[in-house]
Amino acid sequence: MVNDDSGSAVPTGSAAPAGPSGAAGDEGPLLQVRGIVKHFGAVRALDGVDLDVRPGEVHCLLGQNGAGKSTLIKVLAGAHRPDAGAVEWQGRPVSLTSPVAALQTGIATMYQELDVVDGLTVAENIYLGHELASGGVTRRREAHARTRELLTRLGHGDIPPQREVGHLPAAGKQIVSMARALSHDARLIVMDEPSAVLDSEEVANLFRVVRDLTASGVAVLYISHRLEEIRQIGDRITVLKDGTTVATGLPAASTPTPELIRLMTGRSVEQVFPARRAVAADAAPLLEVEGLTLRGVFEDVSFTVRPGEVVGLAGLVGSGRSEILETVYGARRATAGTVRVAGTTLRPGSVSAAVAAGIGLAPEERKSQGLLLDEPVYRNVTLSTFGRFARGPVLDEKAERAVAHDQIAALELRPADPDRHARTLSGGNQQKVMLARWLVHGCRVLLLDEPTRGVDVGARAEIYGLIHDLAEAGNAVVVVSSEIDEVLGLADRVLVIADGRVLHSGPADQIDEHRVLDLVMEGSAA
Repeated sequence: MVNDDSGSAVPTGSAAPAGPSGAAGDEGPLLQVRGIVKHFGAVRALDGVDLDVRPGEVHCLLGQNGAGKSTLIKVLAGAHRPDAGAVEWQGRPVSLTSPVAALQTGIATMYQELDVVDGLTVAENIYLGHELASGGVTRRREAHARTRELLTRLGHGDIPPQREVGHLPAAGKQIVSMARALSHDARLIVMDEPSAVLDSEEVANLFRVVRDLTASGVAVLYISHRLEEIRQIGDRITVLKDGTTVATGLPAASTPTPELIRLMTGRSVEQVFPARRAVAADAAPLLEVEGLTLRGVFEDVSFTVRPGEVVGLAGLVGSGRSEILETVYGARRATAGTVRVAGTTLRPGSVSAAVAAGIGLAPEERKSQGLLLDEPVYRNVTLSTFGRFARGPVLDEKAERAVAHDQIAALELRPADPDRHARTLSGGNQQKVMLARWLVHGCRVLLLDEPTRGVDVGARAEIYGLIHDLAEAGNAVVVVSSEIDEVLGLADRVLVIADGRVLHSGPADQIDEHRVLDLVMEGSAA
């Protein structure tokens, strides 16, 4: 899947003509970044980054996890001060010494990790830090009116300004974060993986909003791991690798995908899914789900997964896909139906019963739901098997490290350090830690919710290979993904779900992406 490709030094690209957003090709830059360097102790996170963004363009920033994208974003947002280099705004030097200074300059940032406050309302989140007030009293009616205008502009006028953000789904929280950026009347909006929690319909709406913004002269710095998005929305591309700009000004519409991958990884990565395996048709199912219902969320869901088989759940965000996995895992108590593992019926709503039977779940929100971010890798790997390492009232940390070390080597975790905190790992390596946990536990049924969300193209290929190997070893795997091509490429069989109902079940090679979209749109409208 990966071939060595030493290649030669890569020159930076030249200015490109207008792309999908219609950005002019001859306008002077709005933002110029030259030679930015940033150290964290002995680590050189940025080592001479160059970038320029023009008014009204979508400038895409690419790079693997750890390439320096997040650090650069925080420099532009005023959260980090560079150790060297210069930033110019409309041709004049600026000092982005704080987030407030960045906003006052005209730069607003939407982070990948949603930075909304669940306990506040939509309107309060949008105007947090720049409240509409007179004499210390909030002008609530005006805030609600402006919030409705912003949400309507984003195509979500149905979200009530007074609703608590904690009651919104992930896609709704993303919209609130976007509205907050727009509320600052920014000239440049930095969007870090804005589509990560959105389904295909929401992504289309996001692109509509971006085009409206660029048509009015607002520039967008767009970060995404999804190369197909870059083609659709981008004008020019800058690629970072190891904290350095290796190419800039590349035309998004015409730069070949293999070239982008080579620039990001330093090698050639084939964007193909592993070959399908032969699954024994007469093998007894490892996982049987029959008539599973969670009132108000999904109903009458039935499917089986045999040893060595991958079953994919396809559907829009909010269709009930993740809730089905959580109910099979016991994190939600079903109102009807049964779950059986190797013929044994599990107690509803019991995670301990599911884990004891051999079910493991890698959740969609791995950072908030799956990992102990401030604990070392070895502790995250052994989290579900503490009993094996108990020596009276204490844990045998030496034994924990030894087991974790074996999994780190097997999964090629980078860096291969069992004492490194999980928070410091890239998205792809965090996902490997989740898989390692369940492999140590000896799970036979693996439930993977958005396994490549926020994962770069190189690590994505590795995770595809791991899923293939898990199935090849005789495990049963269920995959949920918002990327329909990913579901179809990984799965042997696919269930298409809309509004909590299974609309289709059959072999993955007998249905295509267009048919899946037709089904989910028809089902959602029914």
